[in-house]
Amino acid sequence: MQGLLFFLIPLLLPISAAAQSSSNISLGSSLTASNDNPAASWISQSGDFAFGFRQVGDRGFLLAIWFNEIPERTIVWSANRDNLVQRGSKVELTGDGQLILRDSSGKEIWREPPSTGAAYAAMLDTGNLVLASQDSSTMWESFDDPTDTLLPTQVMSQGTKVIARLTETNYSSGRFMFELQTDGNLLLYTTTYPFDGANAAYWSTQTSIGSGYQVVFNQSGFIYLTARNGSILNAVTSNNVTAQDFYQRAVVDPDGVFRHYIYPKSSASTGGRWPKAWSFLSFIPSNICLRIRADTGSGACGFNSFCSLGDDQRKLCQCPPGYTFFDPDDVMKGCKENFVPQSCDRAVEEMDLFEFRDMPNTDWPLNDYEHFTSVDEDWCREACLSDCFCAVAIFREGECWKKRAPLSNGRIDPSVGGKALVKVRKDYSDASAGSGSNRKENSTLIYILSATLGGSIFLHLLVTFIFFHRRNQKKQNTVESQKGMPEMNLQDFTYKELEVITGGFKEELGEGAFGKVYKGVLTTENEKPVAVKKLYKAVNEGEQEFKAEISAIGRTNHKNLVQLLGFCNEGEHRLLVYEYVSNGSLADFLFRKSRRPNWYKRMQIAFGTARGLFYLHEECKSQIIHCDIKPQNILLDGTFNARISDFGLAKLLKTDQTQTTTAIRGTKGYVAPEWFKNLPITAKVDVYSFGILLLELVCCRKNFEVDATEECQMILADWAYDCFRERKLGLLVENDEEAMDDIKRVEKFVMIAIWCIQEDPSLRPAMKKVTQMIEGAVDVSIPPDPASFISSI
Repeated sequence: MQGLLFFLIPLLLPISAAAQSSSNISLGSSLTASNDNPAASWISQSGDFAFGFRQVGDRGFLLAIWFNEIPERTIVWSANRDNLVQRGSKVELTGDGQLILRDSSGKEIWREPPSTGAAYAAMLDTGNLVLASQDSSTMWESFDDPTDTLLPTQVMSQGTKVIARLTETNYSSGRFMFELQTDGNLLLYTTTYPFDGANAAYWSTQTSIGSGYQVVFNQSGFIYLTARNGSILNAVTSNNVTAQDFYQRAVVDPDGVFRHYIYPKSSASTGGRWPKAWSFLSFIPSNICLRIRADTGSGACGFNSFCSLGDDQRKLCQCPPGYTFFDPDDVMKGCKENFVPQSCDRAVEEMDLFEFRDMPNTDWPLNDYEHFTSVDEDWCREACLSDCFCAVAIFREGECWKKRAPLSNGRIDPSVGGKALVKVRKDYSDASAGSGSNRKENSTLIYILSATLGGSIFLHLLVTFIFFHRRNQKKQNTVESQKGMPEMNLQDFTYKELEVITGGFKEELGEGAFGKVYKGVLTTENEKPVAVKKLYKAVNEGEQEFKAEISAIGRTNHKNLVQLLGFCNEGEHRLLVYEYVSNGSLADFLFRKSRRPNWYKRMQIAFGTARGLFYLHEECKSQIIHCDIKPQNILLDGTFNARISDFGLAKLLKTDQTQTTTAIRGTKGYVAPEWFKNLPITAKVDVYSFGILLLELVCCRKNFEVDATEECQMILADWAYDCFRERKLGLLVENDEEAMDDIKRVEKFVMIAIWCIQEDPSLRPAMKKVTQMIEGAVDVSIPPDPASFISSI
C-alpha cells in the first residue's frame, strides 16, 4: 500500500490556494450574527462551503465554515469555539487587510493575520478560508489552524493539533486530540482538559517515530504521514474515494476516535449504494475502550463509568449499578453514587447494609490499592464488604483486586474476563432519594443496635472477630511454626518439615540452573500440592541478606508468576516452597512430539509471559531481572496460563556476571550478547531471551535444531529474519493451519521478536512496550537486521 501511495503522490498532493476556484471577498466586507438573517455568509464559488455565523442552541454564535450543499450543514472549522459570541457580533475584513471578530459590545474576540496587508479574502471550494496579498500569496488560511476536522487537500505541519469538540452539540475544545508533534511523532492523545496539553497517548505511528514532517489528506481520500523529503512513512487511512462523487472529512470525534467520513453528492453518482448521510469508511483506534489505560485522567469514559462498543462500533459510556451521570448531556463528566457511602467509622457494622451487583467481563484498571492471590470469590466479597475504601472488587481466576473511587479506565469486553463486584447500599434507590435526615436516622438505628449489644466498641470487635475467624477457617491447619515473614505471607519451614512434606525428597520434578525441584504435599492444608526447590550451595551470605532477597521475591504478586509460599534457611539448607503448577513447563507443552499445541493458546502464553516480565522489571517494588528466561522456566497452570518461575534466584545466589554466564550457557540459545562482551547486565537481557522464546512459540520449534531440513533453518532467529526480509513468513508456520489463517499476527509477532533480539541492547524495547505491541496498544515498526546477535552461539 505504501508503494502505491508513493506512486500516486505526485498526482494527489494538495493543490495550492492560488489554483483553487474561489469567490473573493473585498476589503470592508462584513457579516453580523443575527437570528433574523441566519443564511448571511460568504460562499465558495461552487457553493460547497460557506463562512459566517452559526447559532449553537441558545448559547450564542460560532464564526464557522460548513458544508453548504447538504441539509446537515456540517461545521468543519470555527474561529471562536471556546468563546461564543451573541447576537449583534460582527466579523469584518478591515480596510488594512485583517479579519477581525468583535462581540456585540465591540470587544475584539479574534483576529487574523497578526499583521496587516491582505488585499482580499476568499472562501475556496476546498473549504479553506484564505487571506491573500495583492500578488495572491497566502498570508493566512484556516487550513493552518484546524479545529476538529481535516478536509481533502489539507496538510498538517509539525506542531499542529486537531482537537475534538466537547460533545456533539458543544463545539468547544474537548478531551481528545490528534497531533503531529514538533519532534515528528504523530499521535492521538487524551488532553489535560480543560487545557489542550497532552495527557496520555493511545495511538501512534510507531514505524516513523521522530521522522514525520507533514500529514497529507489528498483528493483521493488517502491520509498519510510524509518525511521531510516527501516520501510516505505511514498511511493513516487508505480509503480510495472519488472526489467528484463524495464530500469527505476526517474528524477527531468527541469520543476520541479519528474517523474518515464520506457523504454522496448525489444518489445518481453513487448508484444509490450510499445513504444521503455521513458514513464512516475507517477509524482509529479499533477499540478505544481497551486502548486508553492511563495513570491520570478518567480513561475512554468519565470517572466511575465504563466503556463498551455498540453495534455501530461507537463508544458507549454507562454508569455501573447504583450510579448515575452527573450530566447526561456530557457523559465524560462521569458518574456519581446514588446512595450514602459506607461509613469508615462503622465499616464492619454496616456490612449488612451493603451488597454487590455483579458485572461480568468488567474492569477499572490501575485503580487497585490492594491485590490478593489464591483466594476465592467469597473471600474477595467479604474483604471488600468490610472495607469502607473499597468501591469495587475485581475477581478473576483466584485473584482479587480492591479498587477505590473515583474509578478510571472503565471497560467491559469479553477479553477482560472475570467479574466486577460493585458495592452498593441495599435499596439504594430509596437511600439516594433521602436527604441528610435519612442519614441521621440510619446512623441512629446503628447506635441503638450497638448499645443493645453492649456498646459500639464491643460490636466492632465482635464482628471483626467473626469475619476473620470465618476467613481463617479455610487456613486453620497451617504449620504451627509461623515464624518468618508474616507480612509477606511467607512461611518459615524447618528442614525436617520439608523432608516430611516431600516424603524424603522422593519425587523429583526437574532440575534447573539453580537447584532441583521436588513435589510435596501440605497435608495440613487439604493436601495442597507444592513444589520444593533445593537450592545449590550459594556464595556465603548472612541470614539478613538471604531474608532480604526472599522478601523481595515474596512481595511479588502477579497472575503470571509462580507464587512463593515459604522457605527454609537452616544451616546449609536453603529451600524455597512454591505453589505447584499442574500442567508442567512450556518446554514440555511446546516441543512434544505428538499433536501441535493450539496457535491461540501459544499466543496467550506469549502475552502472559510478557506481562509477567513487565511486572518484574517495572511494577514490583524492587526490579527483578530474571536472567534465565526459557521454556523450561515458564510453567503452565490448569488453564494453560503462563507462570514464570525461578525469578529472583540469580540475585539470591549472588552470582556475579561471570558465574551467571557460566550457569546460563547450558541454555545459550537464549543468552543476550552482552553476557559475553563484559557489558552491563540490565533488564534488556530478559527482553532478548523473550524474543527467542516468542519465535519458538510462533514456529512451535526449538531455537536450534541440528536435524533441520535445510542448513539455513538450523538457527531459528536467523531463519525467521530471513523469512521476514524475503516476505516468506508462511515458511515458518507452513504446517500450522491456524497460524496460516492468522498470518498478519504471525508477521506482527515475528517483528516484535526481531526487535527483542537486537544485538545492541539500546535498540531492544522495554517489556512494557513489548506488552503494548502484543496487545495492539502500540503499533509495531519494521525492525532492523539484528546483525551479529547470533555470533556467540
